[in-house]
Amino acid sequence: MSTTTQLSPALEAAAHQAGLNLTPAGSGADYSGAPTTRCILTLAGGAASNSGPATEKLLELSQGFDPADPKFTAPLAAYLGEVAQRLRNPRPEFHLTLHGLPLSFGHFGWPFHCSTSGADTFIVHGNIRLEDGRGSKLNAEVSASMTQTFATVLVALEQPFAEGVIYNAVRKTLDQGQLELVQSGNRQPVPVTTRYYSMKQQVFVFNDTTEKQRREYLSAKVFWLSHILGGGQPVWLTDPRDAQYLNSNVPDLKRTAESLSAEGLIVVDRGAEWATASDTLRAQEDFYRAQVEKALAFIKPSFNESMRHGHTNM
Repeated sequence: MSTTTQLSPALEAAAHQAGLNLTPAGSGADYSGAPTTRCILTLAGGAASNSGPATEKLLELSQGFDPADPKFTAPLAAYLGEVAQRLRNPRPEFHLTLHGLPLSFGHFGWPFHCSTSGADTFIVHGNIRLEDGRGSKLNAEVSASMTQTFATVLVALEQPFAEGVIYNAVRKTLDQGQLELVQSGNRQPVPVTTRYYSMKQQVFVFNDTTEKQRREYLSAKVFWLSHILGGGQPVWLTDPRDAQYLNSNVPDLKRTAESLSAEGLIVVDRGAEWATASDTLRAQEDFYRAQVEKALAFIKPSFNESMRHGHTNM
């Protein structure tokens, strides 16, 4: 077996502990052509009986990455544990933005590569796509660039330790109206800087949300990811990636879910950590589709009409 397909015993043990199967995925190469280790993560046991993209996760690591290093043990275990939970979602790679845009994240070219433009940054390319249940072709090719300073706060420049931060930075950039979803186009930049990290608190910071915003977010997540896109299957409401994105924590998300359940908007399961949509929530499709249209209008660049007539501040 070649070095590009041989899996580390430490990685296999960590995956097994998280309830995952690890299968070699053939030879891989990073952006510069250096070999990588690629494998497919699936749920162990009967939960993994259905195969396909919606029930598996591609993990790609630099050839020199050593999962046996003690400094990686806890964060790697946490990442794999979260993957095992997300793979129980009907569509694990679907995420929602604060403005109510349901997205899929895919084709991210891990691991990072150094910028080829001379900038002192690390780059990863990927794609996000609007998932409205109606076959939308709107998407964005993104180029997430991480500064050298920001890179020092990560455990390592590898997928398990950077994926959540990059996905949240992409969502945050959309929240700010700095990414556009189009039918085709060039890569759009997603800067990942220390503004997303509190040195004082040593935590990642993305959106300061209120309880009202978190309620709206979780309601929309259940509507889209369970009702519209998930065939009515339960979705995970206490995902730590969402907690980070919302500048919240798992216990707070659980309390919010319990509150929404008490109001009859969602039907909770598995200790209020998973939920499906109630009849009341399913009846709000016009509202949520209007939210999507409003969000799309917000991120669409608009021409400054005053400049059309020569009125500038220059």
